[in-house]
Amino acid sequence: MHVVIINGSPRVQGYSNTEKIIAAFAKGLSEKGSTYETYAISDRKTWDIIRDAYIKNDEILIALPLYVECVPGLLLEFLETLPRKDAHTRLSFLLQSGFAEGCQLRCGEAFLEKLPEYLGVRYGGCLVKGNNFGIRILDEEKQVRVTKPYQKMGRLFAEGDGFSREEAKKFTGPEYLPLPTRLMMGVVFKTFAKKMFQKAAASWGCSVPLDEKVWETDPGGHHFENRI
Repeated sequence: MHVVIINGSPRVQGYSNTEKIIAAFAKGLSEKGSTYETYAISDRKTWDIIRDAYIKNDEILIALPLYVECVPGLLLEFLETLPRKDAHTRLSFLLQSGFAEGCQLRCGEAFLEKLPEYLGVRYGGCLVKGNNFGIRILDEEKQVRVTKPYQKMGRLFAEGDGFSREEAKKFTGPEYLPLPTRLMMGVVFKTFAKKMFQKAAASWGCSVPLDEKVWETDPGGHHFENRI
């Protein structure tokens, strides 16, 4: 099997969580003897090349992050440039998100399920998985640990059934988290996540706390009353 993998994230290479997931998935493909070629839509200058690969190949996988419950706008723009093909081509999707619950991704999944029909191709299924928040800012060891399950899904995909197997459907994890878990995660998010965000911001040059009320200080450094 030869697979054309398209990264549907608008983030440039090196800053895309989806890119890290694709790398693990592709490793699994290789372990089963499949070959692949990868592209990223974040650079519009490459769209002609990506479209040509889409036209010339019959096994297409689009990996993408969930944006506002659905598909990134840049990916929609690219999809609108694709010509219709026929049922010899199979189009599959890998939808990932930072949300932990599967229910958060179902709207996006339903949208993707309809796309192959508009493009005239077969639907190969959609691998849905949440809890992928901030992969790109983790150290290498943690990145490997978080993305390793996708390696197994790559091996599964290479066996030719797409994402139709029960094993792929169970990959999503819990549809809803129990209430105690949700409450606990809320506390964790307010503590651990805040520190993680601050650390990431500092690495990008931010020198003030993320909750700094900058609107209370004018450019001259004088505080003024918040009259809202």
